[in-house]
Amino acid sequence: MRILIAGFAPFGGESVNPSYEAVKLLPDIIAGCRVVKLELPCVFYESLSVLEDSVRAHSPRIVLCVGQAGGRNAVTPERVAINIMDARIPDNTGSQPHDAPIFPGGPNAYFATVPIRAMVEAIHASGIPSYVSNTAGTFVCNHVMYGLLHMLATLPEFEGIRGGFVHVPYSTEQVDGKPDTPSLSQKHITQGLHACALACINDNA
Repeated sequence: MRILIAGFAPFGGESVNPSYEAVKLLPDIIAGCRVVKLELPCVFYESLSVLEDSVRAHSPRIVLCVGQAGGRNAVTPERVAINIMDARIPDNTGSQPHDAPIFPGGPNAYFATVPIRAMVEAIHASGIPSYVSNTAGTFVCNHVMYGLLHMLATLPEFEGIRGGFVHVPYSTEQVDGKPDTPSLSQKHITQGLHACALACINDNA
């Protein structure tokens, strides 16, 4: 069995993105499941194309995408993605859509199909703060979560694949010069993501 875990390239002027840094630090095998690691561009639509190509190439049973949510103080599995793009800042190509659907005519929202409550419990058990988040925002993270769940729901060749999204805080190195901004060490972010992956794999066994 394979699990595809994707993080993002840096964006918004940051030199690193703790989501993909955590993905890179994961072991190649978790509980007997091969881990496929992917870096996504922080770009509307291009990110979905890269993700879809990787799902087709590797045929995973689980797809878990990970993004940075600066200001949060915990590793937060997302419950729901909404069919909207409303970008506070431009993506990495300068695109900044407002009040636009991701897929015109698509459902208003999709719910994660990975076990978000079990993921939170596993993260807590590993000693890392966590809670279920009910908003993935309206930037590229929500775009990718919605696009992932849309492709899993509508493409027959992806039937049976489970998908979800996890937000992680800034890493400690990123908050130098950002007073009173929550963060976790990269080691602890990776530890929380490992717990997420293990919960998904165990639930899919």
